[in-house]
Amino acid sequence: MENARATKIAIRRATERDFSDILKIQREAFSEYRNVYEVSPWTTESLESIKLDATDKAILVAESDGTVVGSVRFWTVAGVCVIRLLSVSPSHQGRGFAKALMKEVERMATDAHKFYVCTMLSTPRNIGLFLGMGYQPESILPNHYHKLNLICFAKYRHSDPLRQ
Repeated sequence: MENARATKIAIRRATERDFSDILKIQREAFSEYRNVYEVSPWTTESLESIKLDATDKAILVAESDGTVVGSVRFWTVAGVCVIRLLSVSPSHQGRGFAKALMKEVERMATDAHKFYVCTMLSTPRNIGLFLGMGYQPESILPNHYHKLNLICFAKYRHSDPLRQ
């Protein structure tokens, strides 16, 4: 029987010390799809690449008992918060870490009127997460990066997307 104790989730900004843990979690999380999709861009990212990303994007980590178990990157362009590389260690998936990371992105991106995130079309668990958080399908990108089929979701800070 699984431990009935509630999982304590802490979300904070990543530091350079976290980067190797983030890359390890990404490799583990995206490796699940290696027989379905070409996922090497996410499983072979280098420390130099994540350091470069950190210069113009915010990177958050999720911790459980002081151990990094997930991360996400985001930035805002002209009021649209672009969310990428949401990753949670497979051993910690399904415990609310991804949702907590997404909620913190929404809280922190105060200059955003819209939140935008894409996932692989054949990932029902990810699609369910975004739908459950109020994101709506906005577009399908067939044969996109590395010939992946992606589905992109949007969520507006206000319930009416036409609101100015």
